[in-house]
Amino acid sequence: MRWAAALAAAGLLVGCEGSLPPKIQGTRVSVMSLERTLEPDPGMRELRVRLPRPHRNPDWPQAGGYPNHALHHLEAEGPLALLWRADAGAGSSSERRLLSGPVVAEGRLFTLDAEAMVTAFDAGNGARLWRRSLVPAGERADAGYGGGLAVEDGRLYVATGFGDVWAMDAGNGAVHYRRSIGIPFRAAPTVSGDRLFVISYDNQLHALAAADGRTLWTHNGIAEDAGLLASSAAAADAGIVVAPYSSGELVAIRVENGRVAWADSLVARGRFSPVETLAAIAGRPVIDRGRVYAVSHGGQLVAIDLRSGSQVWDQPIAAIRTPWVAGDYLYLVTLDSEVVCLSRQDGRVRWVQPLVRWVDDRRKVDRVIWTGPLLASDRLIVASSQGVALSISPYTGEVLGQIQLPDGVSIPPIVADGMMYVLTDDARVFAYK
Repeated sequence: MRWAAALAAAGLLVGCEGSLPPKIQGTRVSVMSLERTLEPDPGMRELRVRLPRPHRNPDWPQAGGYPNHALHHLEAEGPLALLWRADAGAGSSSERRLLSGPVVAEGRLFTLDAEAMVTAFDAGNGARLWRRSLVPAGERADAGYGGGLAVEDGRLYVATGFGDVWAMDAGNGAVHYRRSIGIPFRAAPTVSGDRLFVISYDNQLHALAAADGRTLWTHNGIAEDAGLLASSAAAADAGIVVAPYSSGELVAIRVENGRVAWADSLVARGRFSPVETLAAIAGRPVIDRGRVYAVSHGGQLVAIDLRSGSQVWDQPIAAIRTPWVAGDYLYLVTLDSEVVCLSRQDGRVRWVQPLVRWVDDRRKVDRVIWTGPLLASDRLIVASSQGVALSISPYTGEVLGQIQLPDGVSIPPIVADGMMYVLTDDARVFAYK
């Protein structure tokens, strides 16, 4: 099945134990033949896609770029050439996963490797500025993978897989404070105003004071025994923080007091196996122009009114990547290895571009996992576990070109100040300009 294959290849499934049940006798019918085929809407075929002009973002200071995760159309003029490369520490292995993406602020690029090592680089030339281990005394370094980074007002905030939140000087790595929550973090913190929002592994959203790390309030989602090793940060805008949980819950909470404004469930009906019923929201929700856009592994892509919580539209599409919103369109990499363009207004499909799904297509083995998209200078960029980066037209879905990367990629590329940065699975950073 598509979910099982994708998760096995990516190493993202955790929490399921036990032996396989005995083989059941009888005629087998492939559920692949029962799945809905994603097709362009006939009423959208002749509609011309228009996008806002590219704009140069000087920084990419937190996961998803900014607290609302809406970046629209960025500038990174091509063709892109490799400018520098650097070693960011420990990458993915059979025992750990590199989950945290890089961030860029004030001319510095920051990474968090799979062993809780933070490194600061000069974003222009790749020179290492400082490095600090955040592994607590007595702990194994590879036991605390996950978490993430955010930069605001000269401070670097780090959530780790050891359950700590750190505030550090972005210039030299000096520690302002360390707050121990005691529950592992798999996602990066979201910084909005004077608050940090970070989701722990047990589906709790913690609102902390950015100044000193004290807890202001918490919200408890439904606990899940099985989930995905995926990093999904909360989105914040207009006094609301939207928490994506591994249970498939999407909860909007008032920033000032922690009260729930509304809640929804992105659990789709008609799934066939325990893996397929995993409803986790692994991609970050996006808040844009009064709407929340979110997608679940369980097969629900939704647009929700930020204030009322009412669904504007929904589509039975499964994904573990963050939607990208620009102009009147939404772009998404699906679990079926497709890039899809939909109307932001009503969810109708404009075009679908299939991607390579298998290393060995004839035998259907070694699933290729795709990440992205990133929209920059009239190109959608997606990258794969096989180390291939594709450039796709956001207007037609046509593949424009590709480059070969030195290693596989599980974390989407980012763009800041006209440069594109790629963090490969072996924890090397490649900068293109």
